[in-house]
Amino acid sequence: MPPKEKATRAAAFSVAAASAALTLTACAALTTGSAQDNTPGEISTDIGDAEATLTLAFADDPPTHELVQGFTSRYPNVTVELQQTQFTDYVKTISLSMTSDDAPDIAQYNPGAMRSLIPGGHILDLDPYAEAYGWDESFPAASLEPLRSDDAASEFATGSLYAAPGALSVLGVFYNTALLEEAGVPEPPATLEDFETALELADQADIAPLSVGGLEVGGFQIWNALLNVLGDHGEYKDWVYGAAGSTIETDAAAEATETFHRWVEAGYVPESANATSDNDARAAFVDGDGMFLVTGNWAAFELEAEMGDDVGFMLMPGTTVDQTPVASGASVAYAVSSHTDHPDVAAAFLDYLSGVEAAEIQLSTGFMPVDTQAPTESRGLLGEVNSGFGTVADNEGIVPFPDYATPGMIDQLTPGVQGLISGSATPEEFLASLQAEWESHHE
Repeated sequence: MPPKEKATRAAAFSVAAASAALTLTACAALTTGSAQDNTPGEISTDIGDAEATLTLAFADDPPTHELVQGFTSRYPNVTVELQQTQFTDYVKTISLSMTSDDAPDIAQYNPGAMRSLIPGGHILDLDPYAEAYGWDESFPAASLEPLRSDDAASEFATGSLYAAPGALSVLGVFYNTALLEEAGVPEPPATLEDFETALELADQADIAPLSVGGLEVGGFQIWNALLNVLGDHGEYKDWVYGAAGSTIETDAAAEATETFHRWVEAGYVPESANATSDNDARAAFVDGDGMFLVTGNWAAFELEAEMGDDVGFMLMPGTTVDQTPVASGASVAYAVSSHTDHPDVAAAFLDYLSGVEAAEIQLSTGFMPVDTQAPTESRGLLGEVNSGFGTVADNEGIVPFPDYATPGMIDQLTPGVQGLISGSATPEEFLASLQAEWESHHE
């Protein structure tokens, strides 16, 4: 959904301008030298009333505009200039941008793309601020886990804190209620077998079973959702977090990949998927060209606005109705550049993200509030998303996204799944390519 124009202190840069800036800064990043000092000096939680301008770089999905508006309304002496970039371009360029002398003060944190910044000291060690603000109490422990890293960035979930959550998310399945009825599916599928039966019934009724944006991340999100419900999530988390000896070439991952491949061969994935962007897949789903859309809660606000009561949300169903729910999810998180001239102001923005006011903004834009105690009662689609997220969180079933595993993993996942869709790669070759990328980084 295009960001709205707002008469606030937040100045929004165009996507094209941001992409150009990131490209230009790449040349400055290709330098060598000693690591940047990423430990803040003397810190303060009182940012005073002096004028300060921050630049914040982010991708296109999270409620960044609204959160910045709330923060700058509270602190009118602070101006935040926004650099927004489409997600795929963002993960390819943000690490280069953050190593330049012109780095943004704050950047949306992607563990896979940005973990290489940690050994060089380009993003701030936030432990002093976490202690000063009491973030271990104000942020959910599960949301902080993937934002911690050792100094070598070889393993997540341990070491110092390098980002703070700005909103929580969960991967699931949106469904078109009218198309379910048309295909003869009496209710949302309760098991994976039921889900596959629904895909078959849709196909028989000449309804596109799935709307898929294979050009970007939509293809591997389906594979990701299948892996969530078919795999050992402890084993999977070890792989993503970089635990020694981990592998993605497991029986469970093979079953998930073969299931996806079977859906491709059955025609449940559109032949045009590899030429379809995530936005176009969403638009097709809105237009009734697809009974299911596998993506995250970030799409909920737009889908409900466009489809009303014709759209619902569920988690990818497991193999049995009583299976403990597991789903990929994470926080939309923000890191602070070691080059910033205003670390205390940047940290104050991160602290703002955990408050009641921010929780209302996060919820209103289709995300789960960082403040898990905030009231989340709502009707319609957002209520269904909240319910799904709560079910997974209560059962400690939130697991990270697979592209967090290495800086280059997203560059294996997207073309790898495209290969499964086009028939140019086998399930075995796909998993082997992921493991080869993992070993090139970790071993």
